[in-house]
Amino acid sequence: MQVKIINKSHHALPKYETAHAAGLDLRAYLPEGPVTLQPLERGMVKTGLFIELPVGYEAQVRPRSGLALKKGITVLNSPGTIDADYRGEICVILINLSQEPFVINDGERIAQMVVARHEQAELIEVEELTQTERGAGGFGHTGV
Repeated sequence: MQVKIINKSHHALPKYETAHAAGLDLRAYLPEGPVTLQPLERGMVKTGLFIELPVGYEAQVRPRSGLALKKGITVLNSPGTIDADYRGEICVILINLSQEPFVINDGERIAQMVVARHEQAELIEVEELTQTERGAGGFGHTGV
């Protein structure tokens, strides 16, 4: 599958870092200098990237596991969804869940983007749903 991309940053295009990686790393585009996220602060970080996805696909913006584990930095609306008809700049909403300030530098890998196929559902209103063994059992219903 091909995805059209405009790169207004001065960084290389996102790439898969390993042969079987699902996500492309997204880099911060901060031409005016580093940004600091204080503990529990959130902010939107630009990437300088604009994409055109084929109809039937979305791009999911997800946290990088290393940043989450080592620094407490994650994507707030994870996964963030980029729809096939969106043509604006890809931005990442990051939050600092640590107790230390976190400095985001220009070019730093801040998130990953996974392109995935999806379908739109046709909702059919009914009076009741088919019964299952699980039924309405929700969060934690099967125990620990």
